[in-house]
Amino acid sequence: MNIILLSGGSGKRLWPLSNEIRSKQFIKIFKKDNEGYESMVQRIYHQIKKIDTDATVTIATSRTQVSAIHNQLGEDVGISVEPCRRDTFPAIVLATAYLIDVMHIDMSETVVVCPVDPYVEDAYFEALKELSDQASKNEANLVLMGIEPTYPSEKYGYIIPESADHVSAVKTFKEKPTADVAEKYITQGALWNGGVFAYRLGYVMDKAHELMDFTDYQDLLDKYDTLKKVSFDYAVVEHESKIQVVRFAGTWKDLGTWNTLTEAMDENVIGKGMVNDTCSNVHIVNELNVPILAMGLHDVVISASPDGILVSDKEQSGGIKPLVDSFEQQVMFAEKSWGDFQVMDVGTSSMTIKITLKAGQEMNYHSHKYRDEIWVVISGKGKTVVDGMEQKVRTGDVINIPAGCRHTIKADGELELIEVQVGDNINVYDKQKYKIDSSIYD
Repeated sequence: MNIILLSGGSGKRLWPLSNEIRSKQFIKIFKKDNEGYESMVQRIYHQIKKIDTDATVTIATSRTQVSAIHNQLGEDVGISVEPCRRDTFPAIVLATAYLIDVMHIDMSETVVVCPVDPYVEDAYFEALKELSDQASKNEANLVLMGIEPTYPSEKYGYIIPESADHVSAVKTFKEKPTADVAEKYITQGALWNGGVFAYRLGYVMDKAHELMDFTDYQDLLDKYDTLKKVSFDYAVVEHESKIQVVRFAGTWKDLGTWNTLTEAMDENVIGKGMVNDTCSNVHIVNELNVPILAMGLHDVVISASPDGILVSDKEQSGGIKPLVDSFEQQVMFAEKSWGDFQVMDVGTSSMTIKITLKAGQEMNYHSHKYRDEIWVVISGKGKTVVDGMEQKVRTGDVINIPAGCRHTIKADGELELIEVQVGDNINVYDKQKYKIDSSIYD
């Protein structure tokens, strides 16, 4: 089975855990069978591999998410990177071309496209296989998953099928309605449109060549910033007459707000926290190293991270975005392909950061024009390279890096260090990357 997971951009509806860099799908809140927690993207990826170990999984995403994806899923997962945002049709075409030209999958094969962030059970992935199999029959050019509604939602579009059969031709689509109108749709047998569909690779490539001037994946990538912004629904679905829908009645939740997210949590408290027996329906998600105590609260979510603290009535939490947009806030935590960092202090001409590198990982070889850096190794061993000179480092070592010096560090095992940036112009754009001779670590 071939699957394209659409990993959207940054969002603030789950602030303070989500921000301009860290999207909701990377928040680790789901209890694993063994110790620890996993994120939405980890959960859905592992579920896919559980159902189909040979599944080809490609994540369509932006540059800002690549490091987090590699951090959480490793280096083996396929990634189709949008150079810039051009809506869902160009993104899906780019991922389709990636499968054909980079992964060398035949155009006669089918692929399932679905969001990366729904909360689903294993039955959902069995349904994805059914969707793929149905698309391979060539009875329709597009095969959609129609989710059996559990209530008259205003958040989703609706699919009106021709019949009540498990597999049916699609009669029409309806935009997001009011609750009253949604109830009428449901009496007509309408299904939620969860943005899950399957097609033959060649079909979408034919549509793409009709609407875009390109030859192959690399050519499309080079021209991507010139493409028109257009949704897949508008470019393809609305003009296609041969569409089927397959019914799905299993668990499917869109965890887009704190209210819905806490419904899927296995525990009321993640991180340091306590809820006393006078509370009801209270959830705490705490990424800080200080405890949170909740007393006498009802229907409340409390979330704390280096980016901020949220205390909200659950129903009110859906309106968080316009309020958070008014904040001018330095991103305080981010996951990278090599590990993660957390900003500890921001001064007028300095910034202090705690950096954790995973075993065997290294930073890019880079320099800064406007700031000096001081590294203090607080645990672990590794090797630094500063202007081509290699040095072994261990706990307690201090490395001074003046502005302009090329530098990197590689961890033997897990390595933690404190980085102090000093300068009058500290910003994320002050970074120049270089290639490094890998033999220097031999």
